[in-house]
Amino acid sequence: MDATSIIRTENLEKIYGQGRNALRVLKGITMEVRRGEILSIMGPSGAGKSTLLNLIGCLDSFQSGTLVVDGMDVSRLSVDALSDFRNRHIGFVFQLHNLLPEFTALENVAMPLLIRRISAQRARETAIEIISKFGLSDRAHHKPAELSGGECQRIAVARAIVGNPHIVLADEPTGSLDSENSKSLIEGLFALGREHKTTIVIVTHSHEIASMTERTITLFDGEIRSDTKNGVSAQPK
Repeated sequence: MDATSIIRTENLEKIYGQGRNALRVLKGITMEVRRGEILSIMGPSGAGKSTLLNLIGCLDSFQSGTLVVDGMDVSRLSVDALSDFRNRHIGFVFQLHNLLPEFTALENVAMPLLIRRISAQRARETAIEIISKFGLSDRAHHKPAELSGGECQRIAVARAIVGNPHIVLADEPTGSLDSENSKSLIEGLFALGREHKTTIVIVTHSHEIASMTERTITLFDGEIRSDTKNGVSAQPK
């Protein structure tokens, strides 16, 4: 893999079911993502966008092809090694924030660091720093039920990037938000991504959000229909 690449797939296939009921969701996907690149994936419902993101994020297995993430052929990893790899290299943001309801915003954000066995004090300090970048310092000790949808999703983004992962994967992260909260969330995520040179891959139906990324891959019926550059600089302004 080229030193400038962080994600590479070759003829990646994902099939659900067997025999007559087999459904080829991904049909030989070959793509490459550069380190620090902000990439959007678009396409109609059922095109395979979320499936591809789950494979890149090591959340699902595939039947054939090659997947190399951050220099690692992930098919060679055991279940435990794969879990550790995800925690250290990949951050996730989903349409539903998936925050743990019994914990505060601060505790939710600190959780990935605690799983790495980082000290509670250091995890707390790092979490507070990230939360403050999203303007939510005064909400840090509130539980998800006490936060608005936009606040919960910003906390979810903070949790995804708190461990300074090399890759952040976002699956329709603004799907449940209004336009104002959507714009604020994406601008914050992309700004932090560029600041830390984090690779971001975002699945979206929004052409506006896609236009803010450097490149857009469009899937259709499990195949790459187009791969276009958007003219957005990878460097912060």
